[in-house]
Order: sequence, then C-alpha cells, then structure tokens
Amino acid sequence: MASFGKAMRDAHFDFAPSYTPLNHGSFGAYPTTVRDYQQSLQRETEARPDTFIRFRYPELLREARQAVAPLLGADTDEVVFVPNALTGINSVLRNLTYEKGDVILYFSTIYGACLNTIKSLEDTTPVKGVSISLTYPIEDKAIRDRFIETNFILQMQGARVRLALFDTVLTFPGVRFPWESLVRLCKQLNVLSCVDGAHGIGHIDLAHCARVGPDFFISNCYKWLMVPRGCAVLCVPRRNHHLIKTTYPTSEGYLPQAQREAVSPTEYFVRLFEKVSTVDATPYISVLEALKFREQICGGEKQIRDYCTRLAREGGELMAALMGTAVLENETGTLRDCCFTNVRLPLDIGQPRRDPILLYENRQGETFSPEEVQAMADWITERSVNEFDSFLATRFYAGAFWTRLSSQIYLDRADFEWAAKVLLDLCDRARKGEWRSVSTSANIQGRLDI
Repeated sequence: MASFGKAMRDAHFDFAPSYTPLNHGSFGAYPTTVRDYQQSLQRETEARPDTFIRFRYPELLREARQAVAPLLGADTDEVVFVPNALTGINSVLRNLTYEKGDVILYFSTIYGACLNTIKSLEDTTPVKGVSISLTYPIEDKAIRDRFIETNFILQMQGARVRLALFDTVLTFPGVRFPWESLVRLCKQLNVLSCVDGAHGIGHIDLAHCARVGPDFFISNCYKWLMVPRGCAVLCVPRRNHHLIKTTYPTSEGYLPQAQREAVSPTEYFVRLFEKVSTVDATPYISVLEALKFREQICGGEKQIRDYCTRLAREGGELMAALMGTAVLENETGTLRDCCFTNVRLPLDIGQPRRDPILLYENRQGETFSPEEVQAMADWITERSVNEFDSFLATRFYAGAFWTRLSSQIYLDRADFEWAAKVLLDLCDRARKGEWRSVSTSANIQGRLDI
C-alpha cells in the first residue's frame, strides 16, 4: 500500500511539479493508472468502433454499475450513470409534473447552476422555488427547524412543497450538511427529497444511503472517487422509477407512454440511460479501475476517508494558527466531518453600514462597496493562480474573507502550511491596496466558480 501525501502525488498523479493542488473539490483528479486504463478503452473503441460501442461497452457498463452500487447501499438496477450531477438533477426535476401551487424548497447555500435550473422551471412550468436562508456557522437543528417552519408556512398559504433539494456537503462554505435528517423530515411531510451529492461518493460514507431512503440521489464520481471527467451516478429507488420518463436530451431509449407499459419501470429506467446520444462514455466504465486503485493502492474507502478528513481538520487548524484566525465550525462540531476546511483570512474590512447604500468601513475609515469586497477576494484567488501555481478559493462570506481548501490523499500538512504563508503574503498586499491595480473580476469573470 502506498504512502499518502507527497509520495502519493509524485508516484500516482500527473500534476505539474510546481503545482500545489488544494482545490480537488472543483474538478477532481485521477491517478495515472486510471488515465492509462481509460486511454486503453479509447484505443479499443477506435480499433473497432462498432464492436466496442455496440457489444463490449454494454457489458462493461453493467459491471461498472454493479461495482459502484454498493457504495450507495443500492441495487445495481437503481443506479445509472450521467455526465455530471447537474445533468442528474435536471433529469429528476424536469421529469416531474408540476401544478399551480407546487413549490421546490431549497436552501440559500444551493449550488448556483442548480438554482438556475429551478429558475428555468419557474419560467416554463407552474412550479415556484422557495429559498430557506442560512448563514454559517449554524447548528444542524436550526436548519431542520427552519425547514419545518417554512414548509408549515407554505402549507398555510395553500402551497404544496412538491420536492426539496439539498446537499450532502456544501460547495461554499465547504461543510457537511444534515441531509440524512432532512430526508427523514421529507418522508414525514410527504415531500419528495432530491439530494445533491456532488461532493458525496468517495468523500463521505454513503453505504447507508439506500437505508436513509432519499427519493433521488445524485453524486459526481469525477470529483472524489477519482474517475475521469465527466461521470456521476443517479440513484433512484425502484419505487420512483416510474417518475423518470425521459433522459435529457431524449435519446434512443425513450418509449412513448403507450409502449412503456409493456416493460417494467425498472427495466425502462436502466434502458433509458444505457446510451444517451453518442459521447465518449469511457469515464463511466473507468469506475472499475478507480475502485481497484482505491482498494489495492490506498487500502480502501475507509482508509481514504479517515486520512482526508483528519488532514482537513489538522491542516485547517494549522493554517488558522499560522494566520491568527479560525476555522469555520459550529458549537456541536458537525460541520467538519468531511474533506473540506474553511479558514478565515486575516483581512478585516470592518462592519457593514448603510448611508444609504451598503458599505463596509474599516478602522482606518476606508469604505468598500460589496463589489470592491468581491474584487478583493477574486484578486487573492487570481494571484494564487498566476504567482503561486495553485488555486486558493477565496470568498467574502458572512462579513469575513474565507478560503476553502480540499484535503486529498496526495496532500500533507506541509501543503496547508505553504497555503497559509501564501495567503499571509496576499492578505498583506491586499491591505496595501494592490488589488485595486487590476480589474480582476472583469478579467476572469466566471473562472473563479468553485
């Protein structure tokens, strides 16, 4: 079994020698053995396209589904592959039928593209989206209480919560979300639950997922399971297979309703997703090699989780100590049970005030608009890319600057120490106003999403 840390990075990953990969959560990374396996599949495809795509691929696809299903505690025929979590979420939300008064309930911490999906549905169907506001740190109980309260208020207004959408681990701040207890609440309230597990499989233990019983569960494999981009799993229990009537785009597996009645809902569900248009589907069947690497080289899922969760805690605390700040956590200590750490930066812009517009004023009497505050955060991230060959995701959140870092088997404490030193330097330069010399947001708009 290989050692974790820099030795793992050098032996099994393709990073540039000067690159410090502290943002695994955005796009993931996969080992060279998985890269080589995928390339061998691509060569096999090109050698005999019809033979591979028509005959060999369906066999490998079923093997991959069989291999990944136990990680969710699911049956093979409850799991299909899609290119990414967003495709899976769209597949669920757009297959449901909505009536006037129907509501999709979500939290203000929702991933931006998922929010756009709800807005799109508002434009094209009778459904409305309702957001529950959260500001971290917050206790899990408070989240549940707000969910119950909002559902009650909507019922009193004559609305029906058709579906609730929430995460396993949030994108920003990167914290564990109480998805299990929210699924249970959904069952009690007769609300469909759709869990966005973009940061799920390979990140946190999900072997109990089927027992928890969400109505729909989607998780990226290319992020934390070390599978090539793009690959995600859509897990739908048999009781809900009848709700999935088409893929997006609609493809060759689709049957009109009259013909659909001749096959079982489960058979139809699996068939729908076997081939959705002609794409390079080798990431799906590379799952087998990724799981082999994780078991044989890394020692298994628990070994990986334990190392990454511990390193995220220790690395974040080390950074906070070096910068004289703090990590993001609540009183009951539930937020950091994952592979992210969120560390506050030593950069103070003061308290917000309105006169009449929103401004932040520091102790020196300098004022900053919200746009300037965001430009400062963007500048720090951009400098980490162009000067230090990394990506230190930085945002202004809840009155302070925070960085979200990802732990992974190819990192160790030294990488977090390095990040703290870089951020100390950048914060010092930001205080001196260097961020004003470059219109960061205009230059790299859209490139800093995490």
